[in-house]
Amino acid sequence: MWMNIGIVVIVLIIALVIAVATRPDTFSIKRSTNILASPGVVFGFLNDFHRWPEWSPWEKLDPDMRRTHSGAPSGVGATYAWSGNSKAGEGSMTIRESKPGERVLLDLNFLKPFKSSNVTEFVLTPMETSTKVDWTMSGKHNTATKAFSLIQSMDKIVGKDFEQGLANLKSVSENAVRRV
Repeated sequence: MWMNIGIVVIVLIIALVIAVATRPDTFSIKRSTNILASPGVVFGFLNDFHRWPEWSPWEKLDPDMRRTHSGAPSGVGATYAWSGNSKAGEGSMTIRESKPGERVLLDLNFLKPFKSSNVTEFVLTPMETSTKVDWTMSGKHNTATKAFSLIQSMDKIVGKDFEQGLANLKSVSENAVRRV
């Protein structure tokens, strides 16, 4: 009997190792929205980390979160670091590329709850009466995140936050246009 249980356990472990090994090495999450504001207005909220508390879905996760800004005040070289509770985690973002009214590219590094390095991109496309905003995050899976992806995908974990963030960005951008 113990021999049979041992064989079943070994077969299950081998199956799990194979399942994890066959998971994709990378991931990408993307959400989009249309905002009734010019690309320049939307860009202002994305290119300046001091403005992120107005729309970012993660800013309210920890009211006591420590935040620091360094480097350039906005645009290329601007850095935002945070350290908070278990929901907020710890990490930093640095703007690597900034094209006014078109694109903001960030290096996003998490230290807690797990280490990872990702790339986040905002692409602004002028439409007839609005701006289309595409928000993408991509990165590499390590063995642990590959294993976790068997249970839940990064898209399911972060996608809702992107949707909320875009809804918030839409609201603050459109309100900024109304105030002018």
